[in-house]
Parts: sequence; C-alpha cells; structure tokens
Amino acid sequence: MNKRSLGLVSVAMVLILVASALPGCSPAVEPGGAVKAEVLQSDKPRLAAASLEEARVPELVAGNNQFAIDLYHVLFDKRGNLFYSPYSISLALAMTYAGARGETQQQMADVLRFTLPQELLHPAFNALDQALASRGETLKEEQRFRLNVANAIWGQQDFDFLAAFLDTLAQNYGAGLRVLDFVKAPDDARQTINQWVEEETEDKIKDLLPAGSISSDTRLVLSNAIYFNAAWKYPFEESITQDGPFHLLDGSEVTVPMMRESERLGYAQGAGLQAVELPYVGGELSMVILLPAAGRFEEFVEGLDGRQLEAVLADMSRIEVQLTMPRFEYESGFRLKDALRRLGMTDPFGGEADFSGMTGGLDLFISDVYHKAFVAVDEEGTEAAAATAVVMDLTAAPGTPVEVKVDRPFVFLIRDIESGAILFLGHVVNPAA
Repeated sequence: MNKRSLGLVSVAMVLILVASALPGCSPAVEPGGAVKAEVLQSDKPRLAAASLEEARVPELVAGNNQFAIDLYHVLFDKRGNLFYSPYSISLALAMTYAGARGETQQQMADVLRFTLPQELLHPAFNALDQALASRGETLKEEQRFRLNVANAIWGQQDFDFLAAFLDTLAQNYGAGLRVLDFVKAPDDARQTINQWVEEETEDKIKDLLPAGSISSDTRLVLSNAIYFNAAWKYPFEESITQDGPFHLLDGSEVTVPMMRESERLGYAQGAGLQAVELPYVGGELSMVILLPAAGRFEEFVEGLDGRQLEAVLADMSRIEVQLTMPRFEYESGFRLKDALRRLGMTDPFGGEADFSGMTGGLDLFISDVYHKAFVAVDEEGTEAAAATAVVMDLTAAPGTPVEVKVDRPFVFLIRDIESGAILFLGHVVNPAA
C-alpha cells in the first residue's frame, strides 16, 4: 500500500428498486438517449438534529449493533477473511424501510433490530448521522479526519412516488430525488449512479452496479456512501515493523509484516479474550481488536452477541500495552439475500412484499442484495471501502506493559466512541490472503 498522511475508510451502499410504470407515464428522453440527473428536491428541509438522548439514538445504536453481530454470525466463514459495513447496511435499509408496510415492515424491523416506530426511527438516524458528521470539527485543520455520509435517491422521470415517502428521506437523510431515464437509457443511468458513488468514495468504489443490474424496469435507486479518512492517534513506527509468524486456524502459520508499539491504550481482559482499542486522531473514533485465546477463535465467535460486546467495551481501561499486530489488506464479497432471509426477512424478497409506502401499490420486492468490501491497515492508519446493492424487481496506569500479540485470528471493528455505533466489522484469519 502506498504511503499516505491519513488512513482512509470509505463505504458505498446502493439499493435498486424496480417497479412497473404507473398508467399514463411516458418518460421523456434526452436527445440521443442520454441520461440527465436533474434534482427534484422535496420542499421539506432537513430536520435539525436533536440531542442523541432526546432522539433515542442509544436505543437505535443498540439495535444496529445487535444486527451487526447477527449478520456477522450468518456471514461467518472460517475459511477466509471478512469485512463489511453494518452501519451502511442499516442506514440504506432504513430508507427502504420508510416505504415498507404490513408484514414486510414487521419482518424488516425484526431482522434489522429496529425497536423504534417509524416516526421516531428516522429522526434517530438523522440525529446519529449529523452527530457523526460533526466528528473532528474541534481539531486543527492539519489534524482533521473526514467522516462524510451522503445519500441520494434516483427515480424514473415522470414516475409517481408518494410525497410522504420522499419527505421522510429529505427530512431525515438529506436525500433529494435525482431524475434519470431508466426506461430508454438504463446503462447510461447505471453509469451515472456509479460515477456518483466513485466521487463520494474518492474513487475507492468503482463499478458498483455491474452491467445488466439496471434495466428498463428500474424505477428507483436509493444510494448511500460513507467516507472516512483518519490516521492513528498513536502511529506505529514503520522502521520497527518486522516479519513475524501469524498462526492460522489449521495449525500452520504464515509470515507477515508485524507492526509494534507500546502505548497507553484501552484494554480489557476476560476468560479467553484480550481486547485492545486503538484510537484514531482526535480520539472520537477507534478500532477495537477482539483477540480470542489460541485455539478458541470459533468458540468465541459462536458466543459473541451484542451484550457481550457491550460488556467488553465497558470494561476497558487505559493501561500501558505492548502491541504487536499485522499489516493486512484484503477484500470480501458476498450476496446478502440468503443471509437476510435466514435472519427472518422473507416477505421483502417475494410476492408478499409490501412497499406500498413508496408508490401506493404492491409492485416492488427485493430480488437480491450484493455487498463487497476492502480494508487495509498499516502503520499510519486504515483504508477501507465497501459497497452494497439491493435490487428490487417487479412483483410477480503504567506498570509492566500488558502484551497483546495479535498473531492469530481475531475480530475487529471500527466504532464511533460517543454513540457506540459500529461503523465497520470484520475478522482476520489470514492477513497474507
């Protein structure tokens, strides 16, 4: 990985909603079939953010974090590394949830762990989103990191969407309707959305929507992109990085670059577990490494839940830690339809889907969900990117330092410290993969 002054994390999430045209719709076409993304913004301004407590953000975060763990269990595969953005998935599906009704709404709430009613859920996301956007504001210009969240709605020109649905997205997610012509220029529309994703993620996510993912039946795409750029608060000295062994689950080992430092870090220890927290510059966000004892990685993962994670984080105290951990870089890619169905979200993927809160009709269902992610960690910071597409089709104190040697499989997450929101989650079973 090239040298850089700041670590970088970016994530993009796109939801593709496909529905039949309403009677009487006759979408216009730009000369030559080109797609032009004009913006039709709701006249409802974005709501001012309430305090995290007043907006019930702690309850929202608790549910989001439990969903993060639920999904981790379903996606878990000891044969390879894993990385994804549960916050982005929750955020983008929350925009979709705004149009869900009946049993579809209930199943989405159950799986996504949404305990707040619709009228409170979206303002809570709004408050959390704006709180995250404020991170780093008090830092000096040369120290600032970036944590930006952007949302956009892409709709078929002349297609009717319910004003209440668009108002909810505008007021709570800052998303305006960008008009495209999916009917006569679907691939041009796909490239327009991909270009937006690339720009919002500093070119880290390219070609999010593959060829053929947008068709003449597409009527709506909801997109979300997160960009995070930060360095470690306590960078590792590259000059003392040395090759060392990393022990794999099958008992073999690989040789990888191992970074080393001794700092006062957040640390907790329990039965068969060490946990260490590495803050990013500014001390508002961090990476938490959960290191099970040798031979107990799968046992730890099987028992991991939101309460256990919360207890570990609450038990952390700052002490002198002598840390050794690998540089690592890898990609993950999977389809989420089966995972979400296994968690109980079945109706949204079939003929029983009810997204009538979007259009007033029962013409939308989710056909599949795609997610891919990239992460790289080195002496200076973190670089990561992730992308998701949800495709919807027509209904038919210093003493002796504690040693933490991350030389075996481990789980890690990147979180916002004040709210506790988990932004990214993954594990490393082979940093050389």
